[in-house]
Amino acid sequence: MMKSLDYLKICEKAIRQIQKGAFLVVKAGNKINMMTIGWATIGYLWRKPMMIILVRNSRHTFNIIEKSDNFAVNVPLKNMAKEIEFCGTKSGRNFDKFKECNFKTKKAQKIKTPVLDIPGIHFECRIAYKTAMNPKFLIKEYNYIYPKKDYHTLYFGEILACYNSK
Repeated sequence: MMKSLDYLKICEKAIRQIQKGAFLVVKAGNKINMMTIGWATIGYLWRKPMMIILVRNSRHTFNIIEKSDNFAVNVPLKNMAKEIEFCGTKSGRNFDKFKECNFKTKKAQKIKTPVLDIPGIHFECRIAYKTAMNPKFLIKEYNYIYPKKDYHTLYFGEILACYNSK
């Protein structure tokens, strides 16, 4: 059962869980991958509801999202600490994360990328804009986050659908 949600009303709940870990799923052609995310922001830009996610160019998911125009963020509503850790520490180059975590997917409502069939809040997003970080503009206090100089690309996703499933 899916219930449509007002993204602003559940924003705080979603962000609090994303800080603990959520799943980014991306599909381009026949390639699909997921990774754990712990950073995101939800807001309103260009007169549209937006979610901004970050992906390092060293990640396997980066190669897929660069060929896609959409992504899904799946925010678990139950304890999935083992799955969050696995998907955040293992690469889709070497593991089938869906199989390893026993995840099933289901068709999304508005995008080609599927969502995870888990109890959670699901955001279906169309990439409206992307930009690679320029370290020249990053304040020095944050340089510790990038000891390998593997900076993020920011993806601004227009939220096309937001709902929960149980």
